[in-house]
Amino acid sequence: MTTDPPFIDPELRPPLGWLHGHLSGLIRFDENVLPIQVVIDKEGRLVAPVMVAMLTAGETVLYLPDEDDSSLHVMVTLEQFEETGPDGHLADRWRIYHGEPDDVRWAIMHIEAARLDGVFYDGDGLLVPNLLGGVEASICRWANENLVDGIRAACLREREIEIKEPRLVGVDQLGFDVRGRFEVVRLDAPTPMGSETEAREALERMTRA
Repeated sequence: MTTDPPFIDPELRPPLGWLHGHLSGLIRFDENVLPIQVVIDKEGRLVAPVMVAMLTAGETVLYLPDEDDSSLHVMVTLEQFEETGPDGHLADRWRIYHGEPDDVRWAIMHIEAARLDGVFYDGDGLLVPNLLGGVEASICRWANENLVDGIRAACLREREIEIKEPRLVGVDQLGFDVRGRFEVVRLDAPTPMGSETEAREALERMTRA
């Protein structure tokens, strides 16, 4: 049974699309700048392995993918969680996307504000839960069993990135995340998706084109 696609404010689609499409970038904490990789959890929060110095920094900013003015700049506050605690599944999600981390501490990054192309966005507006989170694993299993060649072709066609062994690792109402050997490729859905049926149909169309 399908549902109407979820409403997402058109003004928020550019920063949300950029956020989902750039999961690697830089983090500035006080005077330090280092590479970082993040994932987005089912509540719309950012998650990453972090250094102790990041947790105690006075100001923390993400640059996705870099410090250029055309990139997304995100001011965040970090909340540490334990891998053995109730949020430990978030560390597993990060590994599914990026592999084994260099750092052993973990944090949820709460977005305070963001800027893209000179436009500022409130952090609460960018906290969009994944309505497909409950069926994400099912869609990924189905796609990785049946659509590998089509996903590979879609990554090459849409992003000009060739992935020999693509794996679908994430699905949300705005698109699909495909993991390759060295990167995560974002495939944007033509329109927001509100159900598992809509997501499967959209991915089938994208992989047949």
